[in-house]
Amino acid sequence: MRFAAYEHHHRTRVAVVEDDDTLFPLPGVSSLSTLLTQTAGLPGLLAAGREALDVPPGPHVSQVRLLPPLQPTSVRDFVTFEEHVEGVRRAVDGVAGVPEQWYAAPTFYFTNAHAIHGPEDDVPMPPGSSVLDFELEVGAVIGREGRDLTPERARDHIVGYTVFNDWSARDLQSAEMKVGLGPCKGKDTATTLGPYLVTADELEPFRDPDGFLRLALTASVNGEVVGEDLLSNMSWTFEEMTAYASRGTRVLPGDVLGSGTCGNGGCLAELWGRHGTQDPPPLKPGDTVSLTVEAIGTLTSTVVPGPDPVPLPAGRRRPRERP
Repeated sequence: MRFAAYEHHHRTRVAVVEDDDTLFPLPGVSSLSTLLTQTAGLPGLLAAGREALDVPPGPHVSQVRLLPPLQPTSVRDFVTFEEHVEGVRRAVDGVAGVPEQWYAAPTFYFTNAHAIHGPEDDVPMPPGSSVLDFELEVGAVIGREGRDLTPERARDHIVGYTVFNDWSARDLQSAEMKVGLGPCKGKDTATTLGPYLVTADELEPFRDPDGFLRLALTASVNGEVVGEDLLSNMSWTFEEMTAYASRGTRVLPGDVLGSGTCGNGGCLAELWGRHGTQDPPPLKPGDTVSLTVEAIGTLTSTVVPGPDPVPLPAGRRRPRERP
């Protein structure tokens, strides 16, 4: 099944999306995140969807404003494509190759769950940035609470998938990562999710013998294709990523786990690292980015001007007094 959140006549609803893009609203449901806490997994979500199909249909997708399919409880963004690491490391840090430590575990960082944009939202330039980039990813959505999961058990905790665009201010990111804490404002302005949550059972036919989802990924800027890859080129499965995320802690319904950016042009910075120059150029206001994931859908976003940064002083070199 495909689930959408949308706004229609000033009301927010959640619906099942049929093949002809007709919406079947779930009675009394205005938040997919809330529904996931109530249904506790894929069987419950599918049952709620089947009930919606028994009532009269609602509007067509073309008649509504699509929202992010859910407002995540948290967002862990992984980095699981070796080719992406090679290119971006060269572009951002000027260093070739992949760090040996990268192979030890599926590394992730927490990004801003309060900056989620929907499939029809414009994306503002981050304040103070002039080097904006997209990142083509897939997000796995957790539907059941769990901790210290094995990859085998983790499969039952993934309820579905959505397209995930991790917008990145590369100039801010490059500067702040010199501190050694990872990106902060370089990744803080926007993450786009959508257009739908596609339930995990829908994607099982695409699973290869090694457990990876073999889905075609395409990125284009202003109608020109700049990247193509396969999701199955990940170095860890979503189940393995979920198991690692739950190690020593909990994953909760509504958590989103990003695959990390695919290779072969899944973002501009990878191409910059490969070409040795910013070609194609960084995104600017007026540019439109379309990210397509086979069997899940397409996200199309237009970049618009953002606010100027509020000035702050540089850090003071303070006397190191003691009490």
